[in-house]
Amino acid sequence: MKSWFFHNWMYAGLIAGLFLFAIAPLLAETFSLPLLLIYLQLPVYMLHQVEEHYHDRFRLFVNEAIAGGREALSTQAVIVINVGGVWAVNLIVLYLARFVDLGLGLIAVYLTLINAVVHILAAVAKRSYNPGLITAVLLFLPVGLYSLKTVSRATDVTTADQLIGLAFAILVHAAIIIYVKHRLAVLSAGPVQTHADPPSA
Repeated sequence: MKSWFFHNWMYAGLIAGLFLFAIAPLLAETFSLPLLLIYLQLPVYMLHQVEEHYHDRFRLFVNEAIAGGREALSTQAVIVINVGGVWAVNLIVLYLARFVDLGLGLIAVYLTLINAVVHILAAVAKRSYNPGLITAVLLFLPVGLYSLKTVSRATDVTTADQLIGLAFAILVHAAIIIYVKHRLAVLSAGPVQTHADPPSA
C-alpha cells in the first residue's frame, strides 16, 4: 500500500480534487465568495500536481537538471512537501479562514501564486518547459490573482494578513530550495548516488 501511494499519490489527489470541485456549488450556498475561493485553492493545486508529478516527472527533473543525476529530491520528500505542505496546509488554512480569521486564507492563495511565479521564473531562466508550468500559467495565475483580489477586498482582511500569507508562502518554497541544496551538499561529500525510484508505469 505504501509503495502504491508513493507512486500514485498525485492520481489519488486528482480524484479527490474532482470531488472537491463537484461539491463546490453546494458550499457556495453557505460560504462567502472569499471563503469559497480559499477552499478552491486545494482542488486547483491537486490538478496542478498531476501535471507536475505524473510519472515522477518533477522529481526526476530536479535531480537531472539541478543535481546532475543525484537524488537531491527523494520520493518521500516529494510526498511530504505535496501532501503535508499543500494538502494538509490548505485544509488547516481553510479552517483558520472559516473559524478564526478570513485573512489567514491568504496563506493558501499566496502558496498558489508563489508556486506559479517559481515555475514561470524557472522556465524563463532555462528557456524551456518544466513539469507543472502549463497549469501554473493557465490555472494558478488566473485563479490565484482573482482570489487575491476578492479576499483582499473583504472588510476584515488586514495588511498583517497579507504579510503573513506572503511570508508563509515564501518560507515554504524557500525551505524546499534549502532542503535540496542541503541534500546536494551531503551527496557531494559522499559517493555519487543516482535516483533509485523509477517512474511509475
